[in-house]
Amino acid sequence: MNVLEKQYKLRVLIFSQYYWPENFRINEMACSLKKEGHEVEVLTGKPNYPEGRFFAGYKGWGVIADSWKGIPIHRVPMLARGSKSSLKLALNYLSFVISGLLFSPWLLRKKKFGVIFIYAPSPILQAIPGIFLGWLKGCPVVLWVQDLWPESLSATGHIHNKFILQLVEYIVRFIYKNVDLLLVQSEAFISPVSALASGTPVIFYPNSVDEIFFAPPESNPPDIAGLSNGFSILFAGNIGNAQAVEVIVDAATLLKDYDDVHFVILGDGSRRDWMLQEVKKRELNNVYLPGRFPVETMPGLMQQASALLVTLKDKPTLRLTIPSKVQAYLASGRPIIACINGEGAKIINDAKAGIAVPAENAVALSEAVLTLYKMKPEERNNLGVNGRSYYEQHFSQDKLISELINYFELVCHEKKEKK
Repeated sequence: MNVLEKQYKLRVLIFSQYYWPENFRINEMACSLKKEGHEVEVLTGKPNYPEGRFFAGYKGWGVIADSWKGIPIHRVPMLARGSKSSLKLALNYLSFVISGLLFSPWLLRKKKFGVIFIYAPSPILQAIPGIFLGWLKGCPVVLWVQDLWPESLSATGHIHNKFILQLVEYIVRFIYKNVDLLLVQSEAFISPVSALASGTPVIFYPNSVDEIFFAPPESNPPDIAGLSNGFSILFAGNIGNAQAVEVIVDAATLLKDYDDVHFVILGDGSRRDWMLQEVKKRELNNVYLPGRFPVETMPGLMQQASALLVTLKDKPTLRLTIPSKVQAYLASGRPIIACINGEGAKIINDAKAGIAVPAENAVALSEAVLTLYKMKPEERNNLGVNGRSYYEQHFSQDKLISELINYFELVCHEKKEKK
């Protein structure tokens, strides 16, 4: 698929179950598209991720006309995802699909769009109403795949029933076949997605991060215990099953005699309570779980850390994934410890930005921490410089937004050619 050189103004509808005030990559992308002069609107649900309950000021029922940074937002009814309940999570996914099918044609009944852009972290099922809307509006649909389905369902432990997984695969085949372009966040996704795509073009399009991670603001970040003193290892993001946070607790246990080595876990998720219990049970004084902080504070907090940590389970699907925090870590210019397998580890190694060790291996993780701990400061700084340089070359937001606009123009052009 060739990319057109000339760029013109577009009317873009972003279709995503998740959007501001939830913290997802699509927030910054919408703002960047608007900054480039394109008209952007968003159709989404009611914010309830990751806590599983609706954010203050929102409720499940009713449609809402909202806005953020000058971008109109249309919110459809849905059920909250709850916590630690596979049934509630499934109903959350299903409710957005049904609401999207029922309400989006009415909410957008007098509007025309040049392209519909579906941002698709789990669940991929959210693409169904976006595809239906594209058919109604007669405009092309671009789907950005963040997770592999049905593989991610079994990898995260939510579903193991083979019949259900097979049914989901049939739905995924339908989705991939009925969009105009598939973008995938990892090169390793190209083969498995193409196998289900029935000829729909598949292109590698990685995540980036807000530029504040590359050039953090000069405001003072919050003061967090364990972060700014000694040798601190910062983990930031979702604390869930896929992140295999057990390995962090085990590594911290192995390193408990090193008084100036601290693990700081920022974020929330289904495994945070378990971590708190284990820290208390094992009497670990080197692990801190202060909770979630606003995204705008994260660049400054990362700058305070001696090293940044990313972990994932050792699952075939997760080996193909590039965790979104990898780009943020690279941009921050701090050395990285990656306790992961596959594509994410490959990027850290290619960038010479830190140390990658096998997933779920607490001994290897503790040894990596000690290796960085014993390095000269200038050697650690060089790792951070390498990571930042790699980010600029491969993941800078300006570069990727320009590519995305070109892809939009291309599918619009091809749609017109077919008419």
